[in-house]
Amino acid sequence: MLLLRIVLVLHLSLLTAYTAIVIGNHGLTLFPVFLGDMMAMAWPGQFNFDFIGFLILSALWTAWRNNFSPLGLLLGVVAFFGGMMFLSIYVLILSLGARDIQDILLGSAARPG
Repeated sequence: MLLLRIVLVLHLSLLTAYTAIVIGNHGLTLFPVFLGDMMAMAWPGQFNFDFIGFLILSALWTAWRNNFSPLGLLLGVVAFFGGMMFLSIYVLILSLGARDIQDILLGSAARPG
């Protein structure tokens, strides 16, 4: 569990620094660039389309793990738009109260009864 936490904190730190540099150099123009790359039907767009699949999976897992409750649905939306910036924090917080990886992945579904 310690290794997972180290990886999450390291990735979150590097991603935050990288994001800050990109915002400083290019502003908050993510969506036009992201969607423009997809509309161009080239490799950057293919990567973005593939990445959307991971965002959808992350959002669905987050909502499912929270039993599709109102909070779970809200967290799912945040997971979709927040990407790894959200997911690294979310999984890190979950890991602090978890006995094992099964608790993190399954939540209440992992508990009998």
